[in-house]
Order: sequence, then C-alpha cells, then structure tokens
Amino acid sequence: MLSPEDANTIIETFLSPMWYFVTSQEDKDEIHRLADELRKAAGIAPILRFSVVSDIHIQYWDTQAQSKLAAALEDLNLTIPSHDALIINGDLGDGRPNDYAMLTSILQKHPLPKQLCFTIGNHDYYKAYYNAAGDWSPTTFPNGESDSASLARFLAFTQMPSVYYDRWIQGYHFIFLGSERYKQSEPASQEDAWLSSTQLDWLQIKLQENYIQHKPLFVFLHQPLQGTVSGSLPRGIVQHNELKQILSQYPELIFFTGHTHWELQLTTTLIRDVFTMVNSSSVSYPYDRNDQLIQGDHSEGLIVEVYEDRIHIRGRDFSNQAWIPVADYIVEL
Repeated sequence: MLSPEDANTIIETFLSPMWYFVTSQEDKDEIHRLADELRKAAGIAPILRFSVVSDIHIQYWDTQAQSKLAAALEDLNLTIPSHDALIINGDLGDGRPNDYAMLTSILQKHPLPKQLCFTIGNHDYYKAYYNAAGDWSPTTFPNGESDSASLARFLAFTQMPSVYYDRWIQGYHFIFLGSERYKQSEPASQEDAWLSSTQLDWLQIKLQENYIQHKPLFVFLHQPLQGTVSGSLPRGIVQHNELKQILSQYPELIFFTGHTHWELQLTTTLIRDVFTMVNSSSVSYPYDRNDQLIQGDHSEGLIVEVYEDRIHIRGRDFSNQAWIPVADYIVEL
C-alpha cells in the first residue's frame, strides 16, 4: 500500500509543480484528479465532506418528488456514508403543515449525516396560494396567510433560531441566509429573496468571526445573484448589490444556491468571480438549458470534499447513481 508520505512526496515533487505550467483548465483538473487518486491509494481522506441539494419540493400528495428524495438520500449514504453534513438549500415544499409532515416522515426513514441544515425558499411561502379548503387559489392570494405564519412553520420544522444562522462543522464556517418576506408584504419582490439590513449586518459580522485568510467560507441562500449561475434571471435577490459587495470581500468564499433547477451539466453551473458561485440543480425537477422540465426520474445534487489546498465539487446523478463527468470542479485555495 502506498504510504501517505510517499503520496505527498509524489504530489509535491511532480504534480503540484506541473499544475503551474499547464494552461488549460482540463489539464489542471486532470492533475488534481491524479493527486486525488494518489491520496485515496494512500488512505488520505478529505478534512470535510458534505452534500448540497435543493428544490426537493416535497408535497404531501406528490409521490414522484417523495421517491426522488428517498433515492437521493440512499445514494448519498452509499456514495459518501461518513459525510459530515447535508444542506437542503430551499424549496422544501409549499409550506403547508402536511408538506412538512411528509418531509419529516421521509427524513426519519433514511440515514442522515451528523448535521442537517436548511434554508428557506420562495415555495416555502406558498401556503398563501391555497384557500381555506386547501385548493390552489392564486386569485384570492394571500388567503389569510402572513409572512410570519410561513416563517413560524419553517422554523418549527427546522428547529432553527432564525432564517439566517450559522454553524461550525469540522472547523469550517457555514452561513445560511434566507428571505424574510414574501409578496403579501413586499409585492414588488416577486419570487426574489428579501434580506433585511439586520441580516446583512449580521452577515458581515459572521464572515469576520474567526476568519482565516484562504480558509474557505461556505454561504448558502436559495436564490442566486442575478445574471450569474445557470438559469439565474436579471433579478433574484432584492438587495443583490449589497449582498454581492459583502461577499466580494472574501475570495475564499463559496456561495451555493438553488432556485433555477437548471441541470448540472451546463457550463455555468460554477462561476468564478471574486468569489465562487455554484448552482445545485434540483432533486425533484431539474430543467434543461431551455428552462424546460426534464421528464422522467432525473434528479441531481452536489457532493463537496474539502482538502487543505483545494475544494472538490462534483455533480451527482441520483437517478442513475452516477457522477456527472462535466460537473467536476476544483476550487483552489
């Protein structure tokens, strides 16, 4: 068996210097792949491993979405059984009590990692579209529903203190953001995230908490910044200028979002700007580049592995229990 010392010697003597001489991203990624294979052969494990999924859309009647989430949880357990956290990045359901009850039932039946984290999505405010009989009724929106009632149900389910909160996992900082208002109180916001000045001030403080330069920071919000990752629109976050200005102070930051549903094989799944932005597709209903639903059992998410010198982000096809070859990224630290 290859020893860790020998693996590191090969990597540091041959592969790492080579990385600086090659010019194409494909060659750089291949060097990292070879280094990963050497580390695996030597039994060197990543420091941190977590998964990111979004747009699971669990409704109490939707057996297809329920089956897809169950299959994704089983695949994650088989693929990375010892991973440290699962993040479900918004659009858990339509925000009704029986949707949350169904999601609770699914989660209780399947193996989960040590940490389970959630963000709120626009659909988690959607009880406002249902009338007292439980029927879809957008013409009578908001059907007596308030933002505070939607938030209360989300927080009761997640057991989180707020829609924005943070956790430290294996020594790494995870920061979760969330929209605090929906259309009944902010009609102009449409489906965008609405972040209060209090939340943005809190974010600035949290990003500085035990900050170490070049050590990655992981930030999660359901909606992406406008005009960035696959499927993002000319709008997405009401306070997008303020949020981008804050995040841009940290080049080691990785910003995970959902909302668009666009599949992971597209070239703008990951965007490298001042910081890194990553789209996570959808467990239940991925869309193609034409913004059309992909029919059948298609279901996707991300697996993230953190090493001392880099972060490896890979797309996972849960329906076929396979990696998505083109959705394979290395983020240098």
